[in-house]
Amino acid sequence: METTEFIVVLVTSPSEEEAERLASRLVEEKLAACVNILPTSSLFRWEGKLSKENERLLIIKTRRSLFHNLEKRVKELHSYEVPEIVALPVVAGSKQYLDWLKESVSET
Repeated sequence: METTEFIVVLVTSPSEEEAERLASRLVEEKLAACVNILPTSSLFRWEGKLSKENERLLIIKTRRSLFHNLEKRVKELHSYEVPEIVALPVVAGSKQYLDWLKESVSET
């Protein structure tokens, strides 16, 4: 299996407005090449209680080497006390897409 230097980062947001603001800043600052925003319903335990929230899921494409800077920026901009920030490795991808991704984010 081929592995790449790229990751997909999942972040949830409480609103469309916040999700768009986060996505715009990450792309403008070249911490992300692309961010998809999807409506989602989340069930989770928080402070000992079961919660259900309508949220927006950000699917962020970036380089593994930018994760710590991206994580720091999301924490600065996010309204949640503990935002979801989970990175998944890209194990393979279209060469043309990965070349574009590489060109679209900051060098480390």
